[in-house]
Amino acid sequence: MAKTRRVAAGRFYADALDAAEQAEFAEALTVDGIEEEIALLRLRLRRFVQEHPEDLPLLFRGVELLSRVVGTKYRLSKQEKAAVKSSMQAVLGELDRLWPLKDAS
Repeated sequence: MAKTRRVAAGRFYADALDAAEQAEFAEALTVDGIEEEIALLRLRLRRFVQEHPEDLPLLFRGVELLSRVVGTKYRLSKQEKAAVKSSMQAVLGELDRLWPLKDAS
């Protein structure tokens, strides 16, 4: 089995970026979340609609891209799903302890 070596952040693309881009890339690495990207896509989509309202195929591609990015924002990882499930089970268990269901028999 071949060993893989983790490349330091920002090193993999360093040769493809000029000095100014490398500084911007280092700053971009500190950004968490995709809210700004979603906002930027929305602004570009609005501008596109204003400038090219007749180009429906490209408009639909833009909307599809935006919907995928927004969907990605709300998709949970396996660990997050497990944590949510565990929390829900704990809450349901506590509710059952506080308000047990009466036996219907």
